[in-house]
Amino acid sequence: MRTLIIIAGGLAILGLLMLIASRFGGGTYSAATAAKLFIPVWLVVALVNMGVGVLRAGYSVTEELPIFLMIFLLPAAVAAFVWWKQA
Repeated sequence: MRTLIIIAGGLAILGLLMLIASRFGGGTYSAATAAKLFIPVWLVVALVNMGVGVLRAGYSVTEELPIFLMIFLLPAAVAAFVWWKQA
């Protein structure tokens, strides 16, 4: 359940960035730029989440890696799709 909440949070952050892009960006800050900025930021968030799972919750890296991939790749794939469609 926690994994789904984090993925939904990532999609919400992407949506917020795209809303900001459409409201305040004008020509300099587009949805594609928001998607490009989201991907590395989301990578850091997913890595921190993995670090918490390994260092605090006691899971091994092998156990956390598939969860990390799901948490990172699903929102990043949506952002990449937006980037591709807007470019």
